[in-house]
Amino acid sequence: MRTQVVIIGGGPSGLLLGQLLHHCGIEAVVLERKTRDYVLGRIRAGVLETGLVRLMEEAGVADRLHAEGHVHDGTQIAVDGEMFHIDFKALTGTPVVVYGQTELTHDLYDARAAVGARTEFEVDHVTIHDADTDKPYVTYDQHGENHRIDCDFVAGCDGFHGVSRQAIPLSVRREYEKTYPFGWLGVLSRTPPVHDELIYANSDRGFALCSMRNENLSRYYIQCALSDHPQDWTDAAFWQELKRRIPAEVADRLVTGPAIEKSIAPLRSFVTEPMRWGRLFLCGDAAHIVPPTGAKGLNTAASDVHYLYHGLRQFYDSGDSEGIDRYSERALLRVWKAERFSWWFSGLLHRYPDQSPFDLKMQRADLAFLRDNEAQQKAFAENYVGLPY
Repeated sequence: MRTQVVIIGGGPSGLLLGQLLHHCGIEAVVLERKTRDYVLGRIRAGVLETGLVRLMEEAGVADRLHAEGHVHDGTQIAVDGEMFHIDFKALTGTPVVVYGQTELTHDLYDARAAVGARTEFEVDHVTIHDADTDKPYVTYDQHGENHRIDCDFVAGCDGFHGVSRQAIPLSVRREYEKTYPFGWLGVLSRTPPVHDELIYANSDRGFALCSMRNENLSRYYIQCALSDHPQDWTDAAFWQELKRRIPAEVADRLVTGPAIEKSIAPLRSFVTEPMRWGRLFLCGDAAHIVPPTGAKGLNTAASDVHYLYHGLRQFYDSGDSEGIDRYSERALLRVWKAERFSWWFSGLLHRYPDQSPFDLKMQRADLAFLRDNEAQQKAFAENYVGLPY
């Protein structure tokens, strides 16, 4: 088989890249290790920057997003039982949109199927060959048979544990990592959200987040120990602890219910450089991970897709390789800014085991400065709604 671009990974970044390439006449095959149902069963982020929304529009897959997504003009931050509001629309002129990643992925799969674009599921032993030449190819096993695809380029959109990053020699890549000494226990429940905006809470018991997927589906998180397991937490224990970490007026109107999904996610900051090796390009979690604080994971993957899509389009339209030659440089410039914001916001809201009384005072002063200073609020809002591509 031959195609122009092989996309490894059938998550949202790989699907979005494939749909954008299809719209400009560039052929791509998507390889996914799991089944479609498995991919759609993942519970992930739901806050979309305007840049990602515009890419969905450009890909022709934004109708349901606009019909069912919830526009948020700001967010709430709670500290010591009191809340203050940061108005994104007033400070930047730009909102964010809450629309579940599962729904976005569903839309992209449907769009890909509607145009007959090729997606191969349940592939094993994916191997990238000769990425540092002008004739790369990819081999994989599927249902007991071996396959080979010759291509012009390979896009590695297969996540942190995928094969794409590992295909870049250790002599070439450099990795930067910070692990955090806590995790997030998340619960999904068929209950109305407690507030019409997200609430980020700093409390002496640890961080909490009140989020949502739609008007009848809520997503809540609390900071927990890395040694915890979801089964350690009954539903009643989770709701009780969440109420202790959010303002009393919010806790009083919180509607609780059975957890339909419960999981613990460790927090990590990670970047690999470069994001290009020969004709292999890394996108999204294959190249970088952020803590979920600030909802930058999916959105930073989308910015990678933007740079790679435009670079490939420039190459196929005019033969100009400037866009792909500078892909890693441009993507990393924005990636590190998103990493900085996620790291800073995590430090602002969480309790760390080694925090001294001085550290806690500094954290409180930082929160008070954000509450009282419009310039700081504007800088926060600019980062949260998404820096320009």
